[in-house]
Amino acid sequence: MGAGKETEKQGHGSQIPYAEPPWVCGLPSPYIRDSHHQLQRAMREWVETNLIPNVSDWEKSGTLPDDLYKACAEAGILMPMAAGAKIPSEWRDSYPIIGEIKADEWDGFHDFIIHDEMMRVGGIGIPNGLIGGLTLCIPAILKHGKGAAIDRIIHDALSGKSRFSLAVTEPEAGSDVQGITTTATLSADTTHYTVNGQKKWITGGMYADFFLTLTRTADRKFTLLVIPMDSDTVTVRPMQMCGSTCAGTAFVEFDETVVPVTNRVGEDGGGFACVMSNFNHERLFISFQSLRCARMCLEDAVSYVALFAQHPPPPFPLTQCSLERKKIHTRYPARHLVRNWSHMVRRLTIPPEHPDARRKNLFPPFESSIDNVLTVTAVVRHKLAHMAREVEALQSWIETLIYQLTQLPTHTATALLAGQTAQLKAHSGIVLERVVSQAIQLLGGPGLTRGVGGRGERVERIWRDVKAITVPGGSEDILLDLSIRRAVMGFSGSGGATARRARI
Repeated sequence: MGAGKETEKQGHGSQIPYAEPPWVCGLPSPYIRDSHHQLQRAMREWVETNLIPNVSDWEKSGTLPDDLYKACAEAGILMPMAAGAKIPSEWRDSYPIIGEIKADEWDGFHDFIIHDEMMRVGGIGIPNGLIGGLTLCIPAILKHGKGAAIDRIIHDALSGKSRFSLAVTEPEAGSDVQGITTTATLSADTTHYTVNGQKKWITGGMYADFFLTLTRTADRKFTLLVIPMDSDTVTVRPMQMCGSTCAGTAFVEFDETVVPVTNRVGEDGGGFACVMSNFNHERLFISFQSLRCARMCLEDAVSYVALFAQHPPPPFPLTQCSLERKKIHTRYPARHLVRNWSHMVRRLTIPPEHPDARRKNLFPPFESSIDNVLTVTAVVRHKLAHMAREVEALQSWIETLIYQLTQLPTHTATALLAGQTAQLKAHSGIVLERVVSQAIQLLGGPGLTRGVGGRGERVERIWRDVKAITVPGGSEDILLDLSIRRAVMGFSGSGGATARRARI
């Protein structure tokens, strides 16, 4: 059976325009196989059963249940999310995979789908608080960590017994890695490090059992350490953020914290390379988040316009009034106002069966249908069209990049696609900011109302989360500049020489 027919046969999902990726709606895709549909259905069912009904309550309380992470492990969500685009051979028989997907079939599109479906909760607080640390920490630990202690730490994380948080940013340095001041001093017998310093804006820190922490050693080089939370010398306190309330963002302090050398990830002084090794996947992961958030804003905007069409507002607010002519005369003594308002009240209060109701033009038709108010208004049509083209173009770019990553060896993909990945991450944030802004413009008041079950609840929550999506992983300006520098770096010939002379 051809890929197109197969996809069309298996099409499912919301009927609201643009609410789903095209392949979910049954359109053919060269990338999607049976296992992708199988994963999407299984993940959607789990999210709609275990997460979505509780989102409002968790957002209000600002915390997640303790047993939720373990439930993710049992459902087969943690291991594939930690693996990324390829599941390591040593994990394949040890942990379940949601949807009973075969480990050797797992690819970058499965990784895309599992994150995309998780993001249907609306906003990034729950996903980041639940699996953000796992996604950002475990790949680096797996790639660069060695020894029985590291193996045990990874196993506990994938089994749902312990949770991770990436601790890099600091109060004075922010995300400038070169500016961090947290120190790790190696003991004279080389058995342990003593860590001192502060980390700030640490996503998932309030839930973490371990912090994957970037430190400076005596030679000013970087060393990456797995620091356990169960120590009196580690202090964690919550931070109140404008959005992403369930993410468990924390301020962390290390005061003479002793960390065994066996908890080191990579070589002493090699921590910077370890952290950077996962940056491309982190940026791609953030692009997944931006895309689904933008798609949900578009979905809710289209849904609201359609609801407006079915239940248009009354033609004039006085339709619910029972004003009498004498009250109008008393309130508005001016003759012309009396005449106009008196006629209006007469129109609105005479029952249809009254003889005067049959007088010509007494009840002229009022064109209040949505066709004349919203959907035929060019401004609204254009807003929806521009939102849709941005979302669908971002979907296509992400799918293209994933395909390229799956077809190239890892080292080649890193060299050739790092600039594109940076540009994609920056672009996805730009798209999200535009789409959520237009969605609020269309929803009006509901889009600005925080509350349980409101029509604009998801849009309002995503609006508060926007900067928590666009800032991590590299700001827009830095990433766009990086993408061009990477593109020019390999440019050769006379054009390249001209570009270098022009200091592009």
